Amino acid sequence: MAYDKAIVSTALDPAAVKVLRNTYTLLAMTLAFSALMSVVAIVVNAPFMGLWMLLPYIGCLWMVEKNKNSTAGLFWVFALTGWLGFTLGPIINAYLVTSGSETVLTALGGTALIFFATSGYVLVTRKELSFMSGFLMTGILVAFVAAIANVFLQIQGLSLVLSCVFLLLSSGIIMWQTSAIIHGGERNYISATVTLYVMLYNIFSSLLALIGMSDD
Repeated sequence: MAYDKAIVSTALDPAAVKVLRNTYTLLAMTLAFSALMSVVAIVVNAPFMGLWMLLPYIGCLWMVEKNKNSTAGLFWVFALTGWLGFTLGPIINAYLVTSGSETVLTALGGTALIFFATSGYVLVTRKELSFMSGFLMTGILVAFVAAIANVFLQIQGLSLVLSCVFLLLSSGIIMWQTSAIIHGGERNYISATVTLYVMLYNIFSSLLALIGMSDD
């Protein structure tokens, strides 16, 4: 009887299970679509977009938030992730030309490892991490502004620091978002998917930069 109670007490709420299932399903689909768009960008030899990529990104992000409670939100999720995948194409292509496929594959493997480790830790331990929200959101905003500033400053040391900061903060936000889902703080799988996708994008980009610097 005690064993049965323990099983019940550690079981996830059905609503949380549904959000997790829908989130991971949509995340897998968007990652595949994003990868396809990266290949398209490489094939057509799309140019590096720099800060111009932020305009469609912010627009799509706003539309996702506006339509997250309707089926139209799914269209905007794919528009957002497809665009981000397309903008990654020129960056990946540059690494393929200068460093070969090893850098890209290492960054992909590292991204997958970090995602499974961070989300798996929260799913197993059931940690409640809502207290981290203020620190993580402030940190990612400050890092984002600093990264934009460094586009003009071109300080290599700052680039290294920012890559590390984005890597740590994005890993923390994956843990925080997973915790929010299993503890009822997040019940919209579209919002959860976009958060997890953007953090994976940050981690992959940061690993590419860090591995590329070490190669140099």
